[in-house]
Amino acid sequence: MNAKMPQLKACFESAGFSNVRTVLASGNVVFDSTTEAEAALQDRAEQAMARELGRPFYTIVRSCASLRELLARPPYEAHGIPPHAKRVVSFLRAARQPRVPLPLAQELASVFLCTGREVFTAYVPTDRGPVFMNLIERAFGTELSTRTWDTVAKCAAA
Repeated sequence: MNAKMPQLKACFESAGFSNVRTVLASGNVVFDSTTEAEAALQDRAEQAMARELGRPFYTIVRSCASLRELLARPPYEAHGIPPHAKRVVSFLRAARQPRVPLPLAQELASVFLCTGREVFTAYVPTDRGPVFMNLIERAFGTELSTRTWDTVAKCAAA
């Protein structure tokens, strides 16, 4: 069960974050904070969700500036990803190697690159469902946060 965005916004406000706004309806929260350390922000957000929503949601924090920097250097074309493919980024809390060698591909989906704390995936939608998520989890597990390239752009601009 996911949180409703008004409740999530209120939760972040109760944790002391300012200028809180949600982006789309998929758990993206943009906020201002005087704390710079991502780990401290992640802990504070998860504690607030546990307290206010009855459970924590795994949280990964990136600054809007870091998202804009990521968007400025898209790796898709350089890796032969066709223009019609959906582009996806998974965010890791810490850099780590994949469990299996990359690229990892199946049914028009590919996890093709890991640079630091970001994992890049592309897929062509099929009736087989989100095959790309299975590949990401096979390579990196479930402790990550996955967003489309378009969602990352919306968060960076918020």
